[in-house]
Amino acid sequence: MTVGMSGANTVNGWLNTLRGGGVGVSYTAPAVQAVRLYVGDPGASGASNQASGDTTRKAVTFSAAAAGVLTMSSTPPVWTNGGTTEILTHIGVHDSTTVGNFMYSGLLSAPQSWASGNTFTLTALTVTVTPIAA
Repeated sequence: MTVGMSGANTVNGWLNTLRGGGVGVSYTAPAVQAVRLYVGDPGASGASNQASGDTTRKAVTFSAAAAGVLTMSSTPPVWTNGGTTEILTHIGVHDSTTVGNFMYSGLLSAPQSWASGNTFTLTALTVTVTPIAA
């Protein structure tokens, strides 16, 4: 899988709201969006290549969407590496800080070396849906 939206946990719910003909269903937005760090592609379920230096998921919030783009509005989350050396390459977003469903993933703008005691701050996060009709 390449990075992107989870078909099972995100996209199918969105699309089913558009079915029309009285068969559309409501999509319940997640109460939480929580970011986790990865050292490779998270895969379709978010279970692959999870970083081990800090395994916590950090909650983030977004401004209202405009022109098909969501932008993180919360204080940038910070992770502290607790004892390993690895290279961070991806993030995954889940609908819970502990359990729950994988929603989508993204590639960092550049790989980040991350050693014991280092911190990593996610300074920006945008989610874009394209194409948008003009």
